[in-house]
Amino acid sequence: MPPAPPTLIDIGINLAHDSYDGDREEVLARAHTAGVAQLIVTGSCGPSTRKAVELARAHPARLFATAGVHPHHASDLTADLLAELAELARAPEVVAIGECGLDYFRNFSPHAAQQSAFQRQLELAARIGKPVFLHQRDAHSDFLAILREHRSSLAGGVAHCFTAGTDELDNYLELGLAIGITGWICDERRGAHLLSLAPRIPGERLLVETDGPYLLPRDLKPRPASRRNEPQYLPHIAAVIARARGETLESLARSSTTAARSLFKLPPTPDELVD
Repeated sequence: MPPAPPTLIDIGINLAHDSYDGDREEVLARAHTAGVAQLIVTGSCGPSTRKAVELARAHPARLFATAGVHPHHASDLTADLLAELAELARAPEVVAIGECGLDYFRNFSPHAAQQSAFQRQLELAARIGKPVFLHQRDAHSDFLAILREHRSSLAGGVAHCFTAGTDELDNYLELGLAIGITGWICDERRGAHLLSLAPRIPGERLLVETDGPYLLPRDLKPRPASRRNEPQYLPHIAAVIARARGETLESLARSSTTAARSLFKLPPTPDELVD
């Protein structure tokens, strides 16, 4: 009988996305078989946050949720939606505020709206004492300035889907953030620089994530028929990170799982309680 795969936690999966509507339970079953014991479902707008919380409640101690508004949807953050997010965020299934931050690459919401929504969500995170799940693209200077203003009142956070360079990494580490690495590190066109940055991240602050259905690792062999990413591929991503760091997959799995449970205050899985 082959050994059980190492336990991993996918700290960022957009499981509320409609691409999973036809086989969501099968996706979760494949994740479990691959050793992905727990998953944090990303809330990025009102509807996806509601769905993320619903999914977490349907799978206690295996699925958790974030509650927030992505910068793409910053213009939608009304006073009513913020009040709803505040109520949802207090639920035990919700382990972080976000996905929040700034995105000046797409600019689906004006910069001023993004900055306001980011500030309001950081204030919410401070009030309820939960960490933040952060997004930044092409907006590092403004992002850093806003985050520095609020950092002392926050209960930690993670730079989700980190794809930037040395300076950004050092800034985030100086702020005490965890760093989330995705399958971007498996992309030889855009992510090769992450191979040299991965060893710079302290093990107690390195988290792993798929960001599915996006960012399917390009180096999967055989290449999947679908371009949809899913949590069963997290061990592949973790193995690439581990090789870049000169450690075993088992070692990385232990440290990243411990780090995720520490930051997000995750309980043991039902299987662990039985054991």
